[in-house]
Amino acid sequence: KQTAIVNPHATFIYITPEKEKITYKRVTEELPKDAKEIKPHPYGIELGQLITMLKYTSANTLQGFLQKDFSRITPQTAQEICNKSKLKTSVKPKQLQDKEIEVLFKSLQEAKIMAPPSNCLSPIGAQLLEKSLMKEIKADFYATTSRSPAVYRGMPFIIEVGIAYGGGIEKESQVRLMRFANRVPLLYQQGACAITEAVTETNWKPYGLQQSSSNLPSGPAIILVHIASVWVPFTNEAKEAIAHYDEIIKEIKLALQECGRKLSIYIHKHIRAAEQKEKISLFEKYIPELANALSNLTDNKKEILQEKLQNL
Repeated sequence: KQTAIVNPHATFIYITPEKEKITYKRVTEELPKDAKEIKPHPYGIELGQLITMLKYTSANTLQGFLQKDFSRITPQTAQEICNKSKLKTSVKPKQLQDKEIEVLFKSLQEAKIMAPPSNCLSPIGAQLLEKSLMKEIKADFYATTSRSPAVYRGMPFIIEVGIAYGGGIEKESQVRLMRFANRVPLLYQQGACAITEAVTETNWKPYGLQQSSSNLPSGPAIILVHIASVWVPFTNEAKEAIAHYDEIIKEIKLALQECGRKLSIYIHKHIRAAEQKEKISLFEKYIPELANALSNLTDNKKEILQEKLQNL
């Protein structure tokens, strides 16, 4: 079911051990855009990878290697990197010694280089994510957002968040958190995940959900967080939780706050209005008793007092 939510272009058919057939239908006939292949970004490589790239490059000069084998390195940037590392632009990449490669690596990390392109990613999109949530989760309100691309260690990534509120969702328990990486559900190690940290560190009280200390908020809501990236930093080989990178946590929080503001507007407009109406109807129920008590205290006629109270 979770996989169906984050893959709105696909239909899933599940046959249970009891031979029951459950179908999760697609919400769109349009396939996701193909992700484009991009060259490595200098901020996202390690020293060993740089050594390998220098060994197998087809470029004849260091400047040609920097421009051809990396993304976002212009001729001017390549020249600056060579100057900073005190290496000639015409030197052959395969002839560099270990100490020279170390200096080159350090210069690459310190150079000011534009963020990598984001067309290598395949996000779901806020509109399709909302349609998927509406199909699989029965709620009264839905809010979704798809953030602009961001970068960590030279790796582009996009954060997407969805919130379903009300309806048949349980009211008294903690919200249900659904975590995804590249359209795949993360089902285990929730407590060790950066997504969980971002949700618990967000102050949900201004958005209409209850929260005690640094725990998940409580209320009739489901929170969905999806990260799309060319390299998802998992905590271990099991790929069950996302590592705690500051850039990723910051983007998740911003996306949560964006959806939270939409949720807050809905709660104050509908839920608070319904609660106020309920209080008014409760007060109206006791107007005759109140009018009678005031009449005994003030010697005024009960009918006049009751009429005035009803007109308040």
